[in-house]
Parts: sequence; C-alpha cells; structure tokens
Amino acid sequence: MTAVNADPCGILIVDKPSGPTSHDVVAKARKLFATRKVGHAGTLDPMASGVLVVLLGEATKMAAYLTAHDKRYRAVVAFGRSTDSFDAQGTTTKTLDLAPGWLDAGALELALQRERERSEQEPPVFSALKVGGARAHRLARKGEAPELPARPVRVRSLELLTTSEGLVEVEMLVSKGYYVRSFARDLGAALGVPAHLAALRRLSSGPFTLSEACLWPASEPPPLMSVEEAAKRAMPTRELTPVGLNKAIKGQLLSPDDLSACADQLGDEEPIAWLYLGQLVAIGVRRGDNYLVKRGFVSGRPARAIQP
Repeated sequence: MTAVNADPCGILIVDKPSGPTSHDVVAKARKLFATRKVGHAGTLDPMASGVLVVLLGEATKMAAYLTAHDKRYRAVVAFGRSTDSFDAQGTTTKTLDLAPGWLDAGALELALQRERERSEQEPPVFSALKVGGARAHRLARKGEAPELPARPVRVRSLELLTTSEGLVEVEMLVSKGYYVRSFARDLGAALGVPAHLAALRRLSSGPFTLSEACLWPASEPPPLMSVEEAAKRAMPTRELTPVGLNKAIKGQLLSPDDLSACADQLGDEEPIAWLYLGQLVAIGVRRGDNYLVKRGFVSGRPARAIQP
C-alpha cells in the first residue's frame, strides 16, 4: 500500500510544564512541525504539568477516542484558602487560620472514602465547558458565571500519599470529565475549611504515560508515535479482509465476514481500530449484527481499491 498523506502524522506525548496552556503547546507544535493540523487529547490547566497527548495530521481524528480514557494524577490540596477557580492561580474568596492539629486523620479518611464513592461532580465554573456556545470561563470572567450541572464521573482509585498541617498529597485515577480542582473544593468542604488545588501533575492519559513523554518545549521535532501504534494501545483492533477494506474505504456497513477475527464479543458502540496489512484504515463500532465506520484514515488507504 502507498500512503497518500505526506503531512506530519502521529502522536506526541508531551511532558507539559506548569505555565503554558494546552493551546500554547499546540501552537508551538504547529510551528515545530510546520503544519496547521494539530490538536490534543485532554486539556491540562496552565498550572498543571505532565502528560499531554498531542495529535498531528490524521491522528487528530482520534481525539474523541483518546480523551475518553481514564487519567492518573498526583495532586496537592492546600487548606485555609479558597479561590474562584479552585486552584492557586485564582482570586481568593475565603481564608481561615488553621489551628495546630486541626486535621483529624479519621475525618480525612472519611472524606476521601466519600470521594472514592462519588458518581457525580459539579465542574468548576472556570472551565472550558460550553454554555450556550460560550466557554464557561469567559462568561465567569465577565461576571456572568453560569450554573453548571453535575456530570457523571468515576474515581477508580484514590490514595493518600502525605499530609501536613495545611497540605494533603494524593494520587488518583479518574474517569473522563473529572476535575481535580473540584476535588480540592469538595475535600475542603467535607473537612469544613476553605481549600484549593496547589499543584497537579498528570501521570498518565489512558495508555500513555509520563515515562515516555518528551520534555517541552522541544528545540526540534521529536519522533512521533504512529497512529497504528496509538490505536493498538488505546482500543481493540481487527484486521480487515480485502472485501472489508473496500467497504470501509467507501463507508459501507461491514459484516462479521469482513473482519479476519470476529468482534462479536465486543459491545455495541465500542470503538474498534480496523487495520489492513498493519495500517490503520478506520475506527468503527459494532451495531447489532453489522459494523459501522466512524472515522476513516487516509494514511491507511491503498492508492486504489484491492481486488478480492
């Protein structure tokens, strides 16, 4: 097969430093790789550092699938001060002098256990969520803070690492849509004191970890992970037959016979990466007895259809 897309294509795992926004990282990557087609899978706040998955070229089509994964964080919550953004960079809304020995270990463990059992969370108003087409944080800065409904979330694990009179450090694995800044707010509320997020580091985003991230900013373009490798790590994969390849290219429904390995054991709407001769052709889903193309990838298409 011959690839038809010469633009930079692949995935870059960045260790974002504290300070720049996720958009700043994307803007730098556009200049570094001389391409406009750059995105990311999961925003990190400016104060936060750690894993940011940057997508280039055809890989930008994978954003919706990569952002759906759980994420692991190490966070520091500071007590005695709350802010409008729930983090250290926000405007102070309340302060409280904490008496020595105020933090009771039993009360803290009870508050953490309640968080482990959380099924819904109210997002911070200073967030990128859209309300009526406008970003919530932009409305908040204009004094028009919207009410954001609670959203379903899951806390897969939550471990207490260290404590001091005014700080708690934790490590947590959480679902898509979970805000660690809201965790800081809620932990303080459970303990009866103002609180904010003092530090945050993302250790992993789905299958992509800090150990494989490149330092940022980079002086020259780092090597990219292929879309095929990323797809294999992020979701189940199936090899297409020649007939299945032609159907996938045309966006037609596939049958189980069009896949070299039956995907019936996968649930409806569960993303599946479809490969042909090792190249990513499409991401599809099972729907009843058939398989539906969700996103096609030019880099995985042959120059012409294969004759079965």
